[in-house]
Amino acid sequence: MPDFRTEHDLLGELHVPADALYGIHTARALANFRLSGRAVSPGLIRALALVKKACALANRELGFLSAGKSDAICSACDEVAAGQHAGQFRLDAVQGGAGTSTNMNLNEVIANRALELLGAARGDYAKLHPIEDVNLHQSTNDVYPTALKVAAISGLRELSAALATLQGAFQKKEKEFSGIVKLGRTEMQDAVPLTMGAEFSAFAEAFARDRWRTFKAEERLRVVNLGGTAIGTGLTAPRSYIFLVIERLREVTGLGLTRAENLVDATANADCFAEVAGMLNACAANFIKVARDLRLLHMLGEIRLPAVQAGSSIMPGKVNPVIAEAALQAGMQARAAGALVTEAAAAGTLQINECLPLLAAALLDQIALLRNAAAMLAPHVEGLTADAETCRHYLDYSPALITAFLPRIGYEQAQAWLKEYKAGGQTDLRAFLTSKLGREIVEQTLAPENLMALGFRSESVKAV
Repeated sequence: MPDFRTEHDLLGELHVPADALYGIHTARALANFRLSGRAVSPGLIRALALVKKACALANRELGFLSAGKSDAICSACDEVAAGQHAGQFRLDAVQGGAGTSTNMNLNEVIANRALELLGAARGDYAKLHPIEDVNLHQSTNDVYPTALKVAAISGLRELSAALATLQGAFQKKEKEFSGIVKLGRTEMQDAVPLTMGAEFSAFAEAFARDRWRTFKAEERLRVVNLGGTAIGTGLTAPRSYIFLVIERLREVTGLGLTRAENLVDATANADCFAEVAGMLNACAANFIKVARDLRLLHMLGEIRLPAVQAGSSIMPGKVNPVIAEAALQAGMQARAAGALVTEAAAAGTLQINECLPLLAAALLDQIALLRNAAAMLAPHVEGLTADAETCRHYLDYSPALITAFLPRIGYEQAQAWLKEYKAGGQTDLRAFLTSKLGREIVEQTLAPENLMALGFRSESVKAV
């Protein structure tokens, strides 16, 4: 039995491995594109299979595909969507042709698997053809961006779930730490007191906004151009198919998708992806900021991050905050991916965007990085602890503590007392203020419920 079969295309003939489900178009692309060393995202492959299935269902319902061909194509699509035949999708994620090579990879694998299901040989395209049957009434230019939106929506939903877990982890710490009074800091300097619970509430709220943004990002992706074929005019596709295929796509994906009113616009412009990347950049910024804050609080000893691995090959006993550092780097890489999405979205020419493969790889990377960072950080946050004594030490020995007493003693009196405090060589400002105001007033002023009461009641403060 020969170890290859011969296929042909516009450029001539080519040997294809006999056991390959892909065909000549994929083989040429495998030889042409060796750039990133990374294959097309499995999420995009899955989404493309779902789009192909929706197209086959619409074509069957309208009589353009026989029941036998449609059933075989749909079964092959189901297998691909389930992750089967993954080894047949080895194309480099970065490729020329606006995604045509990836589209043809799907067409060929689905066609050859459908042929097997029909009892025919791989490559027997006279019985079922990758383009004339699997790609019927389609173009890369409507299938690929539609599939990218389906894949991105799926990814955003996973990201939203991961962010919800992370938000919940911070909210648990917010409650757990609500009674710990500590020093706030601005510009890396001592500032006024607050509770650690309030500090962690800010982390929780940041990721709560990111959850909201993922929902808004999904909205931006629900309008697709399937049915527009090459440039959005629907040329070569029956009008009945153009209206029906979106309904079948909604059924196959379970997503609330809708056909764009202006298919030429939806085919030519990729700004919706840039908008989504911008929303995700805000999430990346939060990961960077929060991870840095956790690292700093850990260094100060106010919190203790869980030890997960030894920290040095030369310093025994050293343990580093590696999870926070990894989350920080994930945020940085996600922002870089977002910049690539924007650059690629701007690089389209007239009726299509030739850079969609790069855009797709960057956008799906951005989503995956943030999802994985959230999944990694959430259990780490759940395991961190607070050191109330260290927090109190920093607070009691900081001149900034006196700010809490300004409504009672005034700014000038506070300055005079600070001079006296420093001149006396004292270090414990709480003790000094207790000697001036009495323990009851000091403890009442620094009680968590008073510090977080959003201002003071004038009747409760009597001037000294």
